Amino acid sequence: MKRSEIAPIRRAWNHGRLVGPKPPLKPRHIWAIRTRLHLDGKIRDLALFNCAIDTKLRGSDLVKLTIADVSTHGGVRERSAIVQLKTGRPVPFEITEPTREALRAWLAARGERPDAWLFPSRSRPGDHIGTRNYALLVDGWVALIGLDPAAYGTHSLRRTKVALVYRRTGNLRACQLLLGHTKLESTVRYLGIEADDALSMSEQTEI
Repeated sequence: MKRSEIAPIRRAWNHGRLVGPKPPLKPRHIWAIRTRLHLDGKIRDLALFNCAIDTKLRGSDLVKLTIADVSTHGGVRERSAIVQLKTGRPVPFEITEPTREALRAWLAARGERPDAWLFPSRSRPGDHIGTRNYALLVDGWVALIGLDPAAYGTHSLRRTKVALVYRRTGNLRACQLLLGHTKLESTVRYLGIEADDALSMSEQTEI
């Protein structure tokens, strides 16, 4: 076979990339990012970051939150729910005090606008922030505290609180409801639960 007939070697799509499930953030990471965003005066970013942690939504749902989803005439809600784009099913979420405080500051800074998006686009009038822009913001947030942006992503924020709930309670059904998964098996895969985890919980359960 002639050298010219040998097909060129093509690099794999994931060459040099970290692939697989992105790990959740740890509590110390959350507080470090919150502190940096607060000190840097990034009011919108702090509200968006806190919402991502509390709502546990996919990026495509998070960027489409409206003011009405989180706010009433009496102030910021303590709980809310939206219908997921992917499944068409409603998913509930809590809005904790740090997030409510950040949202109050952001809504005051956002001011009155013709659109109803909670996080409107800065480059496309009338539209919401894009998922690509959100992903870039996440890269910047983790880099602020010295983490490798390649190792984390938007699903790290979606996974963070549910991973803590699972570690503290072992309640998969609760995690399923919080993530809005239709099947429990999806939650098991999403959280990366292994057989050893299940056996450990089983061993701790006395009958």
